[in-house]
This record gives sequence, C-alpha cells and structure tokens, in this order.
Amino acid sequence: MTDTNTSLAALLIRNFNEVPLEAERRDPLYETLAARLGAGTAAQKLGASIDIVAPGKRSCPYHFHYAQEEMFIVIEGHGSLRVAGQMLPIKAGDVMFIPPGPEYPHQIINTSDAPLKYLSISTREAPEVCEYPDSGKYLAAASVNDERVFRVVQRKEGTLDYWDGEP
Repeated sequence: MTDTNTSLAALLIRNFNEVPLEAERRDPLYETLAARLGAGTAAQKLGASIDIVAPGKRSCPYHFHYAQEEMFIVIEGHGSLRVAGQMLPIKAGDVMFIPPGPEYPHQIINTSDAPLKYLSISTREAPEVCEYPDSGKYLAAASVNDERVFRVVQRKEGTLDYWDGEP
C-alpha cells in the first residue's frame, strides 16, 4: 500500500479480530475483554467497541442513557439482555436496538458457560448523562474532539445547591 492508502486505512478501517483487548474486571459480577474501535478514526458521531464477556459475568452495570442510542450485535455465544426489568434471551446473530431514555435500562449478561462476544455501535452524543437504577448513581460526561472535558459520577443526594460557592 502507498503512504496515502496506509493513512486512509488507519482513519477508516478497524478489524475487531486484530485490535488489542483490555481486561475490565470487578469481582464478583463483571469481567470482560474490550476494545474501543472508534478511537483514532475519522468517526465523528459513531462509537464502536468489541466486548467478550466471561462465562457467568456481565459487561457493565445496568444503565440507560439520556442522549446516546446503542445497537448491540451478538457475534459469538449466547446470554441474556436485561432490559426494562425483563430478561430476554440473546444469541449469535441477534441485533438489539436500545433507544435513549428511562424506558430501556439495559445490561448484557453472559448466562452461558462459554464466552459471549458482541459488537456495540452507538451515537456519541455529548454531553451525556447516564443513570444506574441498581445503585442510584448518575454519570455526567462531556468531550470535545475526543478529549474528555469532564466526567462526574454521583448520587442525587450528593447534589449541591445551584448557588453553592457563588459570590
């Protein structure tokens, strides 16, 4: 490939079978290997990641987004989509569509004895607020040009008065 082709490919193409995976683990429930695929690409409004969830584990806490929409595609294995208080079976080939809002809190759980591999695709809305119904937490985050400006996780009872610290 020419230098131009190499540069263009680096901005536009990722192979999820070739990206380095990072282990994310929080015992006893969470264990996944993951890679954020969109970082360093030309993507402006789309995010993508690959996750491989260990048998009997979950990929992330039960949550919903106020702005971001997500799509999950099961590549290998099977498990459950915990969504809106229900457990739905999922398997290789299934595509799940999760709109923003409190109607669809969600979590992927590997209920099998083999790894569960899935691709996540999302809108990268910023700023974003996520709510975690199991723990009563909120996350507020904003980024500009892929650079994190702020990220705060807290509970409602930790909220300051609007005028706190103002002259």
